[in-house]
Amino acid sequence: MDILTVITVLIIISALFSYINERFFKMPAMIGVMTISVMVSLAVLIIGKIGDERFNVITRLAYNIDFSKVLLDVMLGFLLFAAALQLDNKKLNVLKRPVFILSTLGVLVSAGTFGAMFYGLSLLLNIHIPLIYCFTFGAIISPTDPIAVGSILKKTKIPARLETIISGESLFNDALGLILFVTLLGVAKQTGPDISFTETLQVFVKEVLGGILLGLTFGVVGYQLIKPIRDYQTIFLISVAVVLGISLVGSRLHASIPLAAVVAGLMIGNDKFSKEHEGSEFFNSIWHLMDEVLNTILFVMIGLQLLVLPFLADYWLIGACSIIIILLARMMSVTLNAFFELRRINLTSLSILTWAGLRGGISIALALSLPNSAYKEIILSCCYCIVIFSVLVQGLTLNKVVNTVVGPKEENEHL
Repeated sequence: MDILTVITVLIIISALFSYINERFFKMPAMIGVMTISVMVSLAVLIIGKIGDERFNVITRLAYNIDFSKVLLDVMLGFLLFAAALQLDNKKLNVLKRPVFILSTLGVLVSAGTFGAMFYGLSLLLNIHIPLIYCFTFGAIISPTDPIAVGSILKKTKIPARLETIISGESLFNDALGLILFVTLLGVAKQTGPDISFTETLQVFVKEVLGGILLGLTFGVVGYQLIKPIRDYQTIFLISVAVVLGISLVGSRLHASIPLAAVVAGLMIGNDKFSKEHEGSEFFNSIWHLMDEVLNTILFVMIGLQLLVLPFLADYWLIGACSIIIILLARMMSVTLNAFFELRRINLTSLSILTWAGLRGGISIALALSLPNSAYKEIILSCCYCIVIFSVLVQGLTLNKVVNTVVGPKEENEHL
């Protein structure tokens, strides 16, 4: 398929799935379209086995989409910029300490815990996976996904304080997760001496500090250009140029595009702009709409990935066990960080923070970007199982968990 055909078919399928969900299923939009996408993918696989070729167009579409490249290089900047625009800067500033701890120390604890437990699981199931690859998988799956978190939290009754913490954590933890992924993958592929501290520090400076500086630069320039403008079309074009500029320059300089997009979004979407600029309502509305549309397409793509992962059936047991392990690792990271922050544990917040730690398309994209090896299929299969469970099960039941652990008059004031 040529690129125009791929885009056309993908948008038609996304519109159709969105309509079916809204008309009949009435589930939260992202969960609904992903559920339908997974169901259709399973049906196509079954029909394909009995020799019916009528649904080949969907299979060809799935194979023609470079999911990792499309998400990481094209969609991610727009999605994170839109999510950052909607985050309350004042609340984030008040809760910056727990957000920082969860997005840094929390990722390290979760990645280490998951990696060690996954290695033990592989030995138990007699599947040989080197420890370094297990920790690499931990780096892939530990950061919570800002796209999944943002799209699902909008429909929940989660306490405002925890919503800010979870949203803020998901926006910032990808940077450290990416650093861990690049570093551990480098160690895994290393045939000579181990990667030096200097090389690791260079990766950190390029990705994290480079991403922050890039986001600040484009954020300041974008804000100053938008502030005196009253034409809605020009305002929107400037904001799109900011995101595309970040993606282009970030890829050339190897700076963190996710981090830069978040920083720029927070700067342009600050409270002063929202209150004083007459175009702020239009600006926020158009980016909210773009966020919803891109999220719908993304979750359809996640469901269709089932068609390009025919080896999933070979690893269903370790995949199911991986779901339990990531929940335990998440609970461990939240518990340790809450104790580090408050010297005590709030079971209500612990339950919500653990269950709301959703994984999404970014983890799948990173797993797909792994070099071909004997371990890629296992990691990719387990990653897909975790993401599907995370979005469909955790996403659908998050409100029930919140209603169960939070009393009708209880106010959640702690981490």
